[in-house]
Amino acid sequence: MKIIPAIDLKNGCCVRLIQGKEDEETVYGKDPVETALSFEEQGAQQIHLVDLDGAFRGESKNLEQVERIAQAVKVPLQLGGGIRSLDDISRVFDLGVSLVIIGTIAVKNPKILKEAIQRFGNQLILGLDAKNEKVVVSGWVEVTEFSDEEFANQWKLFGVERVIYTDIARDGMLTGPNLNSLRRMAKSTGLKVTASGGVSSLGDLKKLVELERDGVDEVIVGKAIYERKLDLREAYLWLKKMRLELLE
Repeated sequence: MKIIPAIDLKNGCCVRLIQGKEDEETVYGKDPVETALSFEEQGAQQIHLVDLDGAFRGESKNLEQVERIAQAVKVPLQLGGGIRSLDDISRVFDLGVSLVIIGTIAVKNPKILKEAIQRFGNQLILGLDAKNEKVVVSGWVEVTEFSDEEFANQWKLFGVERVIYTDIARDGMLTGPNLNSLRRMAKSTGLKVTASGGVSSLGDLKKLVELERDGVDEVIVGKAIYERKLDLREAYLWLKKMRLELLE
């Protein structure tokens, strides 16, 4: 299990939203580079970035910050939010990002994603945000008629290998991840699944580890870290200890 800390960018700052609602934000830092460096120092092997301005308006105000983070840290970055074209994807890779998360264009302009998969392969991740098992796009404001399972399976056929699955009812709520939906997604698609949304404690991570055999092998954690519900360094030490015990 890989634990990936998250940085959500809005107007250049590090923020968190509740259930993806733009008007319910808390600012946790004016300099996201400091946050990224702190995560790296605590043991992060990868960092998850979301451009909220891009997600809501399709126009980024945060690429300069993304580039600064990429220059400051040594660990890989993954970025989602507002990436709507092949040019956008190329630009993000040029900034130093290792993995690009695609969500809205998978619904709105699937032709672009198909071309992108042919060009960039497993450097692309499907970002699947769901509400009541339906796919949600455009910064979580538009609920589609697509079933989350069918949608993921469709993109698996075109070459997607990993999906970040977010139950938006859980995101920012610290109520625990939706274990049933995560297990269902992994088993029904055979994709590698990254859990996102709801993690509130080390106890939640321990529950997620039990899904690793089903294909849920990564988890993104945000608010629990910022609200000091989860000590990131402690989580990495626990994970290391658990792996050593499995080898004995």
